[in-house]
Amino acid sequence: MPINNRDFNYIRRLLLDRTSVVLEEDKIYLVESRLAPLAKDAGVNSVEQLIFKLRNQSFGTLHQQVIEEMMTTETFFFRDIRPFEALEKFVFPDLIEKRNRDRTLNIWCAACSSGQEPYSIAMLIREEFPYLTRWKVSLIASDISSKMLDIARMGCYSQHQISRGLPAKLREKYFARQGTKWQIDNNILQMVEFLQLNIAETLPYLPSMDIIFLRNVLIYFDVDTKKKILTKVQQLLRPDGYLFLGAGETTINLNNYFEPLKFNKAVAYRLRKI
Repeated sequence: MPINNRDFNYIRRLLLDRTSVVLEEDKIYLVESRLAPLAKDAGVNSVEQLIFKLRNQSFGTLHQQVIEEMMTTETFFFRDIRPFEALEKFVFPDLIEKRNRDRTLNIWCAACSSGQEPYSIAMLIREEFPYLTRWKVSLIASDISSKMLDIARMGCYSQHQISRGLPAKLREKYFARQGTKWQIDNNILQMVEFLQLNIAETLPYLPSMDIIFLRNVLIYFDVDTKKKILTKVQQLLRPDGYLFLGAGETTINLNNYFEPLKFNKAVAYRLRKI
């Protein structure tokens, strides 16, 4: 049976308080579909009973499981290919020239989900800029979900996951079949450092970044939270660094310190020169 508005609003408040994610009013079906399997695992007969259980105990493992189930984890290799083309043709060549003296590059993929985005960047570096393996390249990927990070750290993907966005030549070169799964090459695996963090909260220490991927993330927050997140990004991004957002996202009316740059069909953002 459908949950009532009181239970739905309880889940909305739980997400907002713990993650700052705004669950829209028309997403009651999402709560029902995503929490039904968890209700079964928790030994109750319905999502309604699951929420009753949540209400009557202190915040703990079950609440965290609910939060993780409600997180949107959609991702795939080389998603929306244009930003990766911009990296290859414009961004990496520019930064390689500018950083040639200290030979250091810092890259951050925020809200990386199950890891396909940072691994896509790692494979791009290996394929097109192999000499960067002699540089100090820090490729940091973060997510709020420990469940997704566990998958990302393993680098082992299903046939469905491997078929979404990954060119066959890269699959053959960087993955090995293990039964029904595909395991990414250890050299690529070791290029990425995974961290658990909530970008809406106080961040741990991170180095100044040359490239930040914050794609398809801001859409889940209210305006005030978007502004706070972009202020953190502004403080982390080096003056000549690059920020990539999702195709439907922008810094306009949220943070005036950024200006857009067009690379063919891709858009990146840089800090305005003051």
